[in-house]
Amino acid sequence: MAITKEKKTEIIGSFSRGEADTGSPEVQIALLTARINDLTDHFKSHAKDHASRRGLLMMVSKRSSLLKYLRLHNRKSYLEVIGRLGIRK
Repeated sequence: MAITKEKKTEIIGSFSRGEADTGSPEVQIALLTARINDLTDHFKSHAKDHASRRGLLMMVSKRSSLLKYLRLHNRKSYLEVIGRLGIRK
């Protein structure tokens, strides 16, 4: 259910601004999206797992806040991230 270390380093490598960048909004949004997708699959077989559902809602809210920040401060980067992740229509 959790993201493997290899997958996490792959995501960080593809969305980071530089070599040592692990905390930029782009990286955080990509990591949250991967975790959200994993939890969404989890709920297909565990529909009554309300504790995890609360965590999912908190992650979605955090990702929404980060996307709003990115949209207001760096529009080009925002459009690139949502295009690569396919999270907006």
